[in-house]
Amino acid sequence: MAQLLKPAAHRSLLPATEVDPAYKQLRLKVFLGIFIGYAGYYLVRKNFSMVVPDLIEQGFTKSDLGVVMSAISISYGISKFIMGTVSDRSNARIFLSLGLILSALTMVWMGLSPMATGSIQVMFVLLFLNGWFQGMGWPPCGRVMVHWFSVKERGTKMSIWNVAHNVGGGLMAPIAIAGLTVFGTWQGKLYFPALVALVVALITYWLVRDTPQSCGLPSIEQYKGEASADYNETHEKELSTRQILMDYVLVNKLIWYIALANAFIYLVRYGVLDWAPTYLKEAKGFSLSETGWAYFLYEWAGIPGTLLCGWLSDKVFNGRRAPATIIYMLLVLVAVLVYWQNPAGNPLVDNIALIAIGFLIYGPVMLIGVHALDLVPKKAAGTAAGLTGLFGYLGGAVFANAAMGFVVDAWGWDGGFYVLLASCVLAVVFTALTWKKETHSSLA
Repeated sequence: MAQLLKPAAHRSLLPATEVDPAYKQLRLKVFLGIFIGYAGYYLVRKNFSMVVPDLIEQGFTKSDLGVVMSAISISYGISKFIMGTVSDRSNARIFLSLGLILSALTMVWMGLSPMATGSIQVMFVLLFLNGWFQGMGWPPCGRVMVHWFSVKERGTKMSIWNVAHNVGGGLMAPIAIAGLTVFGTWQGKLYFPALVALVVALITYWLVRDTPQSCGLPSIEQYKGEASADYNETHEKELSTRQILMDYVLVNKLIWYIALANAFIYLVRYGVLDWAPTYLKEAKGFSLSETGWAYFLYEWAGIPGTLLCGWLSDKVFNGRRAPATIIYMLLVLVAVLVYWQNPAGNPLVDNIALIAIGFLIYGPVMLIGVHALDLVPKKAAGTAAGLTGLFGYLGGAVFANAAMGFVVDAWGWDGGFYVLLASCVLAVVFTALTWKKETHSSLA
């Protein structure tokens, strides 16, 4: 397996006249590859939710199935960090495609084997495995991004790439329904999106390349003329896991600051999103249809907000991520306050507030990952982003679901909103700790 995943070897440089056209062509191909590939991951990340009603009809309880679905979030958060360390020492082309293939095969198995959906225990194990394979998606995309795109364009490129999860997540439901229609069985909602994902994995493998050097091209720093003062050829050598962890990630306090900031950003993201239908119904008197539209607007407002956030970090703040993150989170705080304090019976204001939160929150979610890539050498990019993801999913997402429910039960919705507002403040504080020391001296 180590030989299979081994980073692609460097090739002799192409003639100078061929470098620019080859770079332009391959940059487009690898970007399309990681965009399409990451969208493919979302076809098989949440399609299990489409069969929950069918499983309830089979006799499973909502509580049981809620436990089952938690398996993906738990394993994904852990895997994103652990598999990030593996990704940093692997060929991104193979690693990204392999993870998608394994995730898809897991869902094919769930759909075709009656035993796979016959008990809570088996479903939990299979979804845990799926979550683990899902953790192989983000890190190789990060590796591709830092090798093929420079610091000053990375925020914009990452914001566009980040839309892949909206595209994949949006396509999952109609593809799952097509599986039900074509195959005439509810299990088709599991294995048909997985079959499509397998095709996507092949397309991804065809498009993606590991590094410019593996294609006979100079490093992106040399090509763009943006190498920092301390950049040299040693920055292009692969690192051991020990070097990545002990020399660049675990000892880097800036990474820990943004990891903690990410936990609070995710708490706000999922604290608002996951509880919006319940809050709007109980506190604001929304109908089921009204809450559905509010939920939709929250999600899709994130697309332009993310693109703007990436552009601001590149063009206005010259590749610095902290200023844009802080501005966005302060505006999130204001929008959450309006969402909370707006009296019942004024749904327009609630919808505007939710749209504003959705528009704003996904920018920092994306930018924390870019920030992590910027703060370490590119050979440690996947591990750094994985650590922030670990905090986001286990510290933020899980807390938003479990602890928010407890807080609301104990202190009402006011208590829940105090938690959300405090999280906005803490996200700003931890991000601000990187403000002065966020430089490009160690980005190569």
